[in-house]
Amino acid sequence: QVQLVESGGGLVQAGGSLRLSCVASGSIFSLYAMNWYRQAPGKQREMVALINPGGSTNYADSAKGRFTISRDNAVNTVYLQMNSLKPEDTAVYYCNTRLGPNVYWGQGTQVTVSS
Repeated sequence: QVQLVESGGGLVQAGGSLRLSCVASGSIFSLYAMNWYRQAPGKQREMVALINPGGSTNYADSAKGRFTISRDNAVNTVYLQMNSLKPEDTAVYYCNTRLGPNVYWGQGTQVTVSS
């Protein structure tokens, strides 16, 4: 069983920045690949960024050059630094991981970008 708790969302003006955090329970966090997803109103949930246990990363095209995913295994936390935010980044952002057949989600954190 893995529990994920996100924080760091909020209201920001276009061009601003936010850093999201996701704390994971469990003693083997360093072995997990971790993902950030988002879901905007009326749209499907989409992957934003992922980070593998070894630190390699991958980003959705919409996030490349603006968002950075990182992890601190000492505190079981994955981060999403979001810069140059746009109104179209408005969504609920979710942390996600998969262990074997089991998929875990956090409760989400709202990000709202005003124009």
